[in-house]
Amino acid sequence: MKILTTTLLFISVCISCTQAPPPEAYGPRPNQQQMLWHETDFYGMICLSTITYVDKEWGYGDEPAELFNPSKFDAKKMLSQMKDAGMKGVLVVAKHHGGFCLWPTATTEYSVKNSPWRDGKGDMIQEFADAAKDLDMRLGLYLSPWDRNDASYGTPQYIEHFRSQLTELHTNYGELFLSWFDGANGGDGYYGGARDKREIDRTSYYDWDNTWNIVRRLQPNSSIFSDIGWDIRWVGNEKGFGGETCWATYTPKGLIDDDKPGNGFVKDWLATEGNRDGKYWMPAECDVPLRPGWFYHASEDDKVKSAETLFDLYFKSIGRSCAFDLGLAPNTDGELHANDVAALKGLGELIRQTFDTNLASKTKAKASANDSRSSAYNASKLIDGDKTSFWSPSDEIKEGVIEIEFKEATLFNIVSLSEYIQLGQRIDRIQVHYFDGTDWLLFSHATSIGAKRLLREMPVKANKIRVSTWGPVCPALSEIAVYLEPERMSMYLVK
Repeated sequence: MKILTTTLLFISVCISCTQAPPPEAYGPRPNQQQMLWHETDFYGMICLSTITYVDKEWGYGDEPAELFNPSKFDAKKMLSQMKDAGMKGVLVVAKHHGGFCLWPTATTEYSVKNSPWRDGKGDMIQEFADAAKDLDMRLGLYLSPWDRNDASYGTPQYIEHFRSQLTELHTNYGELFLSWFDGANGGDGYYGGARDKREIDRTSYYDWDNTWNIVRRLQPNSSIFSDIGWDIRWVGNEKGFGGETCWATYTPKGLIDDDKPGNGFVKDWLATEGNRDGKYWMPAECDVPLRPGWFYHASEDDKVKSAETLFDLYFKSIGRSCAFDLGLAPNTDGELHANDVAALKGLGELIRQTFDTNLASKTKAKASANDSRSSAYNASKLIDGDKTSFWSPSDEIKEGVIEIEFKEATLFNIVSLSEYIQLGQRIDRIQVHYFDGTDWLLFSHATSIGAKRLLREMPVKANKIRVSTWGPVCPALSEIAVYLEPERMSMYLVK
């Protein structure tokens, strides 16, 4: 038995010697919270409050709780409509700047418990949490740091109120994938009847390190979004797109402590592209409302973005390694308007028609350095449908070349690329050529790749495609996929 054990150990060691180790990680890398966020990639922000009933975008804090009565609200119906659009999660505005809380908090009387909805016994956050669980969607919560209703805002006492609300939301509603903090802080408000202006220093007033530690302790899988950084950065606009170049790495400007990313501000003119040499893995979220405003206004019923416009934004957000956060505004009945539902349904159909069939799934893949590291990282890993596998050549090869060969000439207009981001963002630029049977022609090119890059051009027909990469270290790509979108979308492909 001892001889057999020794022999098996020797065989095991020899096998392990034939498998080269993976490349060393390069630069900042995503943490466990950010990996979950990257996987979620498309979600909707639900904006419903007392201000919905007074036709406002921002509440002053004096709108009566008695106004709130979304009598036809059905969380499962709404989330089903969102899932049909391709969304994987929901981000609920639990409290906006006006201070009204969608759950029966113990911290204030200004909440659903003093509204006629569900006879004052309702909990909208719980209903969203239950629906998300039933539909296998992820739940995120938005809690405004600014509260224009709370009389103690601007004093140390309010921080205790705010942290208590944060604790309630992060304790009672199951697992969260995102904890979202708005950048609007301080100004005029009702403040319990004072009707004055309260100015605060948003870098220090909330004691963010200790406040956000509540999220880390109670929701270890939740990313933190804020305009002063942390896990997820604001992309710098509310138009739903990242830059043509959009690095996941970023250094917030005005850092107080270089070891704490949350001490710097996200600058709109920098956050859209990020920094190639950024100190932190801090990818961008692209937020945009489905309508002109974030909250419901009947006057905007005919101004809902079309399915085609939303699909174009999908490429300019998710297709640039960001997340797509689409703002949805339920009406006074607590439902999405028919025009909003139609747009979401049309978007979902476009996504399915385009991405349900990967034209590269039954192809052959080879690389210029296919087996230089080991078979565990060869080019076949690019088309195996497994996000946990990846292709990578040996360490000295910094310019990789991969060829994908189709069984027959194939029409396509999208090439999707994903880096194995657990090892960092390793590629500086990339080119894709296609072989039309006679010549190699340029299809598209890009700089940043990251979690996903969608290269989208006019349709071409090819027998093969060739992907060339350049970077400071050897590449590590987890996927190359090829798609064809519906012909009617060609109007968005004209540069």
